[in-house]
Amino acid sequence: MPDKDYSFRSLIDKLNVKVDACVLLLGVNDPALLADLRARTGNCITDRKKANRDVILLSVESVADLRKIESCHTLLAPAGGLWVIYPKGQKHITEKQVMAAGLATGMVDNKVISFSATHTGLRFVIRKADRAASSSPVAATRKAQ
Repeated sequence: MPDKDYSFRSLIDKLNVKVDACVLLLGVNDPALLADLRARTGNCITDRKKANRDVILLSVESVADLRKIESCHTLLAPAGGLWVIYPKGQKHITEKQVMAAGLATGMVDNKVISFSATHTGLRFVIRKADRAASSSPVAATRKAQ
């Protein structure tokens, strides 16, 4: 089966940002992306960490930055996605290293995108079997609303 062409889709669609999604940006300094996100959802923050996020965008530039993935895991909503944004085609940080860091948290990778001309995005999610264990009263309250 041939690969599907997603090149026509906007970046926030590739990132699977839904209307009213709770989004957290950590180290992603892209004013155009932030404007697009804020146009789609009124719940987009960049200045503090808040739990139960549907989408987290984490920018990493080095292997040392990969340790930030662990703290992001605890901020995800049970069915949320953590996008690790890292430099394309570099030897100092590779897809294999990013993947290993995400898998070490117990999450699984399930999508990769071209984030920009210079960066790739790799998405991690909580395993379906582990989602009930990661549900919180906050998540249950939000779902009931």
